Amino acid sequence: MIFHLLFDPFVSLGFMRRALVACFALSLSSTPLGVFLSLRRMSLVGDALSHAILPGVAIGYLLSGMSLMAMGIGGFIAGLLVAVLSGWVTSLTVLKEDASFAGFYLGSLALGVTLVSLRGSSVDLLHLLFGAVLAVDKRAILFVGLIATFTVLCLALIYRALVIEAFDAAFLRINDRGYPRLIHALFLALVVLNLVAGFQILGTLMSVGLMMLPAVAARCWSGHLPGTLLIAVLIGLFSAGIGLLWSFYASLPAGPAIVLTASLIFFISVLVGPRGSFTMIWRRRRLAISKEKE
Repeated sequence: MIFHLLFDPFVSLGFMRRALVACFALSLSSTPLGVFLSLRRMSLVGDALSHAILPGVAIGYLLSGMSLMAMGIGGFIAGLLVAVLSGWVTSLTVLKEDASFAGFYLGSLALGVTLVSLRGSSVDLLHLLFGAVLAVDKRAILFVGLIATFTVLCLALIYRALVIEAFDAAFLRINDRGYPRLIHALFLALVVLNLVAGFQILGTLMSVGLMMLPAVAARCWSGHLPGTLLIAVLIGLFSAGIGLLWSFYASLPAGPAIVLTASLIFFISVLVGPRGSFTMIWRRRRLAISKEKE
């Protein structure tokens, strides 16, 4: 009975299988990026970039309609442009990186919504903002799969540098002149690329959810980076599968259901994870009791 409930929608319905494959591919590539974003205290930068790609997506939509390639290229260029401009403003003013990102992404979001509204309908706007995971076709799966493969290969190549920069950025700056900027730029490009892949599935507003929520939840379960990366990927895969099933049986929007599932796992992790709030309170009480006995 349980086996039937869990697997029958994916066995009997092609659009559910395609949605599951696309979400799995996105989880494999985007959740590790979310882990490194959280380690570098750049979690909100991912959210900012997810909004920043909207003007490029909108321009691609205005020029070519619902062309995945046109919207993807436009979104990638827009995201990189915001990242470059934010870095430039940070280097020349007293503003920190998060403040400059906030200024650019709010304007980008408003510009993107305005551009879509010039020619599109409210349905088109909702499609771009919240995605249409159940409408994913073979071209979209190929698009997401290529980006996921490229991302995993790049992460394997720069893994050591990302780890050093996350835990000891000063060491990397002293020993490799110019190298940290290249790593940082490549990392942000990978983030933008995965957000572009995610907008077709979850929309520009929801794509960052599958990137960040499994990542921050995984940090409540493991204090070691390899374990955190593995748990984050598993949470992303689980959220995608359960979210799709939830949307199927409860007639809910699929994208928000996936992100809401990841949110519930995050709250559970914060409460009862080995590094969560209840566990930390219990350990402190045990430590206080042991000190009193001594």
